[in-house]
Amino acid sequence: MKALRTPDDRFESLPGYDFEPHYAEIDGMRMHYLDEGPRDSAPVLLLHGEPSWCYLYRKMIPVLVDAGHRAVAPDLFGFGRSDKPARMEDYTYQRHVDWMKGFVEQLPRDITLFGQDWGGLIGLRVAAEEPDRFARIVAANTFLPTGDMSPGEAFLRWQTFSQESPQFDIGRVINNGTVTDLPPEVVAAYDAPFPDDSYKAGARIFPSLVPTRPDDPASEPNRAAWKVLQAWEKPLLTAFGDSDPITRGADRIFQAQVPGAKGQPHTTIAGAGHFLQEDKGEELAGVVAAFIAATSG
Repeated sequence: MKALRTPDDRFESLPGYDFEPHYAEIDGMRMHYLDEGPRDSAPVLLLHGEPSWCYLYRKMIPVLVDAGHRAVAPDLFGFGRSDKPARMEDYTYQRHVDWMKGFVEQLPRDITLFGQDWGGLIGLRVAAEEPDRFARIVAANTFLPTGDMSPGEAFLRWQTFSQESPQFDIGRVINNGTVTDLPPEVVAAYDAPFPDDSYKAGARIFPSLVPTRPDDPASEPNRAAWKVLQAWEKPLLTAFGDSDPITRGADRIFQAQVPGAKGQPHTTIAGAGHFLQEDKGEELAGVVAAFIAATSG
């Protein structure tokens, strides 16, 4: 498939982002990732969602590294510094799961998964299909839909907007998903991977890939993943923002259905919107570090 690659100079001098790029070859394309902290530590896999990129984790990574962890934050294909298939038809839910499985297979085991938004939709599928590679899960403002229930009016409005709006400004979307207004230079940093609309095929199509009907192509694989999660005994923590209309209430579903969620110190982050890594990144990273410490050994 034809893929675009954002020029490197688009990523120079971004505020708060002083990380060395790393690349993995997956399915003939180049996936970018950040890899900070001691290489002999078990990875904390930080998966972003729609339409962000690993810039979203710039506040969390230093806290995790200071706690002695290896923080690994890839850019999904179509986002950040990763290659971007040019056609919307090139993106499917299953392909994203397969691509991320290819990346995870290059990491050591004993992974802590942190998934927000599509980072959870993809990451939870990978964890369910490769459970031996994961030690624990943190689900943050995410869900794993099967299409058997309505995703809610807020999501359906977002899905319609993503497909019909003539203008799709990535930085503005991120800013609208936070509690506090982002500085203009941070908004611009979220726009950096997308020089023009031709780079936005993945960002545009992603919302329509969420299963919203029972016969969606991803519905049955997600039901299979839920069967694994409903028997998941390893620790699972929910850390949701208190101001996210998209995923509100999904934390209670994880808490009720995943055995490993029982007795965990589930957290609601005050003053945090959908992109809670922006609003409360340092606090959120502290929650993750404490969870790892309490469930290690």
